[in-house]
Amino acid sequence: MKNNITFEESLARLEIIVRELKSGDVTLDDSVKLFEEGIKLSGICSKYLKDAKQKVEILIENGTDTPDVKDFKANE
Repeated sequence: MKNNITFEESLARLEIIVRELKSGDVTLDDSVKLFEEGIKLSGICSKYLKDAKQKVEILIENGTDTPDVKDFKANE
């Protein structure tokens, strides 16, 4: 898995993994490997969503016509 995978890439790969696991055409070993990859991708997606939520909350908190976006460290 590449280091700088985007949310969309992670989600697309996760959807493929789910389809493969649902098909029942993979061996037990491959199923475990796919599940492990899926868990990692799920964590990546969760982090992206958490960061996006923080950005939206910062924009809403400001409450002015011109948002003052505060910096925070994303993807830590």
